[in-house]
Amino acid sequence: MSDGLAIGLGYLSVSFSFGIMAVTSGLAWWQAVLISLTNLTSAGQVAGVGIMSASGGLIEMAIAQFVINIRYSLMGISLSQKTDESMNFPARLISSFFITDEIFGVAVTKEKVGFRYMAGLGFYPVIGWTTGTLLGAVLGNIMPPFVTNSLAIGIYGMFVAIVLPVCRRSKIVAGVSTLSVLLAVVFRYVPFLHDNVSSGFAIIICAVIAAVAGAVITPAREEDVKENVKEEADG
Repeated sequence: MSDGLAIGLGYLSVSFSFGIMAVTSGLAWWQAVLISLTNLTSAGQVAGVGIMSASGGLIEMAIAQFVINIRYSLMGISLSQKTDESMNFPARLISSFFITDEIFGVAVTKEKVGFRYMAGLGFYPVIGWTTGTLLGAVLGNIMPPFVTNSLAIGIYGMFVAIVLPVCRRSKIVAGVSTLSVLLAVVFRYVPFLHDNVSSGFAIIICAVIAAVAGAVITPAREEDVKENVKEEADG
């Protein structure tokens, strides 16, 4: 629980912006809180609220969430290599709910991960994320519109803060991020695309194209190439 305290405090401030964004998009405060309590995924929730406010369909929602959140499956596979005997099947199902970028970053540094540790690590983040959403959603109905509109962009600022440091270190990541932004601009301002492609599918298309482009231009690591050559020789 002590390992998750800092994450929970960070989530408290970020989810405040999500709560405001949700109610300004037309959701009731309790709907915003229920979304945060049962999802715990910032990017997925922002995209989901956008699809709901645009009256998108269930298939559109499912595909968007799959594309955005598939990284959590990869994190879960990585953590599964570190689990102890307490991680039976029900414990894995429960623990998978707590996996976020930040929680994974802390858990993966441990030599072994048990169910009690994952439950304790995820406790404050869940409380912080849900409480922040509640505060933002309730205060969003009280504060003046110009204040709520200003605070609502805070969650997008978090995404920028995550991406920019990596972009500075990697030209490939910077290029992929720029490509996704340019594609989003095209879908937003080209009349034919804006009128015929919903916001949810626009997110899916931009993410998939940018990810494929990144996979194509990223050079293979030397150790991976050597391993493939060795496997081919052994075969």
